[in-house]
Amino acid sequence: MIYTHHKIYLIRHGETEWTVSGKHTGRTDIPLTEKGEEQSKALGKFLKGTGFQKVFCSPSTRAKETCRHCGLFAHAQIENDLQEWDYGKYEGITTVEIKKTNPHWSIFAQGAPDGESVADVGHRANRVLGMIRSTPGDIAVFSSGHFLRVLAARWLDMPANFGERFILSPASLSILGFERDRPAIHLWNQTHFS
Repeated sequence: MIYTHHKIYLIRHGETEWTVSGKHTGRTDIPLTEKGEEQSKALGKFLKGTGFQKVFCSPSTRAKETCRHCGLFAHAQIENDLQEWDYGKYEGITTVEIKKTNPHWSIFAQGAPDGESVADVGHRANRVLGMIRSTPGDIAVFSSGHFLRVLAARWLDMPANFGERFILSPASLSILGFERDRPAIHLWNQTHFS
């Protein structure tokens, strides 16, 4: 059964040293910066009082810390499928550095050498959506930027590489839901929570 009345709150983790430097952070487990903690706490205040039927969280430290600062970690279910894209050989390298040897590279077109393809990440997103669609009520999902962009694309029944069209900032909130029983985006990339 698909519950067309619920909303899915996508929460990208707060700032890390690598989000500041632009390094691709897939499976490297680094914590939030002080600013990332502050961002997460502000988001937590904004979400306070929102009732979630389920809270799903990536196993990465940055996602778990964001979830904790939002006051939702005690109820979180850790899901390996919510991990960020496995960047393989491109882990810890910036796009500028990659394009020196592969000028036309895009993660959404070529995937990552010795890492995950676009199809791999799309399959993980589909499994997550299977869990989400079978859960009544509102759901919070804590993960990373590229994975959440693919998840949103798949929610809209678009190919995984359509996620390239979505910008997603650290410590951002996006909300997926329905419009007349069709998957829709209610909110995208909100970063100010005053």
